[in-house]
Amino acid sequence: MAREGFLVPVETQASLKKKTAVSTSWVFLDNSGESTILDVDKYAIMRRVQIHARDLRILDPLLSYPSTILGREKVIVLNLEHIKAIVTAEEVLLRDPFDDNVIPIVEELQRRLPLASSICLGQGEEEEHPSTESGEENEFPFEFRALEVVLEAICSFLDARTRELETDVYPALDELTSKISSRNLDRVRKLKSAMTRLTNRVQKVRDELEQLLDDDEDMSDLYLSRKLSWTSSPVTGFDAPNWFINSPTTGSKISKTSRASAATTQEEDDIDELEMLLEAYFMQIDGTMHKLTTMREYIDDTEDYINIQLDNHRNQLIQVLSLRNK
Repeated sequence: MAREGFLVPVETQASLKKKTAVSTSWVFLDNSGESTILDVDKYAIMRRVQIHARDLRILDPLLSYPSTILGREKVIVLNLEHIKAIVTAEEVLLRDPFDDNVIPIVEELQRRLPLASSICLGQGEEEEHPSTESGEENEFPFEFRALEVVLEAICSFLDARTRELETDVYPALDELTSKISSRNLDRVRKLKSAMTRLTNRVQKVRDELEQLLDDDEDMSDLYLSRKLSWTSSPVTGFDAPNWFINSPTTGSKISKTSRASAATTQEEDDIDELEMLLEAYFMQIDGTMHKLTTMREYIDDTEDYINIQLDNHRNQLIQVLSLRNK
């Protein structure tokens, strides 16, 4: 009976860490920025957003899944470093809202998710109906506002870690070149290991964005509001949002076949909005990757210099020993 967690009066540090690792806390944020924190199991999440278990498993902190931006019929699944989220056309579900790295993201979502709706509401109160329609036409879909906050957070987080590493690496390398010692060598070795781990993390996010940008169909799958209007609007599409009316697939059935058959030049223009968003953060993460590559090259150059110095000392020692033997 002692094995049961609820019978143990005092929790050890290890048990607390394990409890945190399998946390079932989620924060729900709607399009007005209102948040609700709930402790729910995976089945409640599956019922709420109609997501398959295999997709929800991507967000399991106990499993090792690569960085993922996955578009499904009604949700976007985001697994980027510490950010594990599900985005629908109307709400955002974020895992572990009490994590120190997640709290700022929740606050930013609360601030920015209702922005477009508030602007449109203000225009509707002050101006005539045509002006309101113009505001709706320029409205950024809810899912992209959420996606932008997540991408901005993860790219800024990785760039900050890179800048912190830079402030340690370059002085350590300069000190090593001026004085070769076991202490300096061990310090550079640890920094090189940290840089390798960080490079792998940045590379995973960069590769996911690049793969998404290379596939127009995958980008089209992220338009949740558009797909929702396909199912909720009449075939004529008169009730669809203005940013969707010009789509060549308005009124078509939601299926892979219909989306593939409508792959025209005009449809490609429909993903420009998302493509520009992804490209902006791809450039940012690519810049971070460039910093790490430059750092790696500097480390390699320093290692070459140290090896040359050590070889030179070794040769001098061999010469001295050979002269003594004579």
